Amino acid sequence: MVLRAFSLKTRGLNFDLERKPKFRSFLAMVSLRFPFSFSGSPNPLPNPNRSPRSSRRFSPAIAFAAAAAFGVGMSFAVGRKLSTNQTDGSAEKPSRSEAPVWASLSLTGAPAETAVEPRTGVAFPAVLDGSRRLLGVGLRRKNILGLKNIDVYAFGVYAEESDVQKLCEKYGSLSTSELKENQEFFADVLDQDLRMTVRLQIVYGRLSIRSVRSAFEESVGSRLQKFSGSKNEELLKRFTSLFKDEQKLPPGSTIDLSREEGYILRTKIDGKEMGSIQSKLLCRSVLDLYIGDDPFDKLAKENVDRGLVSLLQN
Repeated sequence: MVLRAFSLKTRGLNFDLERKPKFRSFLAMVSLRFPFSFSGSPNPLPNPNRSPRSSRRFSPAIAFAAAAAFGVGMSFAVGRKLSTNQTDGSAEKPSRSEAPVWASLSLTGAPAETAVEPRTGVAFPAVLDGSRRLLGVGLRRKNILGLKNIDVYAFGVYAEESDVQKLCEKYGSLSTSELKENQEFFADVLDQDLRMTVRLQIVYGRLSIRSVRSAFEESVGSRLQKFSGSKNEELLKRFTSLFKDEQKLPPGSTIDLSREEGYILRTKIDGKEMGSIQSKLLCRSVLDLYIGDDPFDKLAKENVDRGLVSLLQN
């Protein structure tokens, strides 16, 4: 039809089809249905009988139709891309699985029997020290001057399976749903002499041991005050002095804070023993940072709670 329009003009007809509304609509329709019909055709030879005025009139019409067709095509392509991104699950938030972390181990890129903290990609072994089960993973973020959050370290919370099952005598008759709502059960896990470990894996590239020591002075110090009503400065200093200035903490370094039998808090950095302190108050204060009422990562706390319920009923 476009070629037909050219031929009508070259025969000297005294009307301009471009000014006919029906023809303009039809031309636009043809252009939209075949958006590449103009780009693939060779340029027509100049027609000496065609007036410059009519050429100026026809070119904008073709340009307008081609632009409209290109816009529609681009909109369709972008729409398809957005639709694909929304349905492939990559933009969605991670779902909260009812299964414990150790029951659904990572199969994507990480070594066998590991679980991955999704925001950092840090992998944690599903079992630590032979029999401590991974209950949940989380992330410690620190706000800088109210302007920016930095990822400091990922962490995993472990519990000795046999120790958790000692609570069966008290809570074994409760259903899963009842256990999830039973705050006394989680308080007992925090307070009782159950072996547990929190493994920290450093993410931030410029973290110094002084920064770690200062952070624990603030966070653990506030918990000591919370549970005892006093600052316990001597106990806090004994704990923070385990983090010595010569110790380096590049990304990937690990810090293990373990409550051992007899309420002994044992500290390791990259597997090296830094020291142990016997104190029920200190053990509770450290664990409260991760599984207490006001944890560093609330989603991790929820996952740990589900893992504890699963261990009790295993």
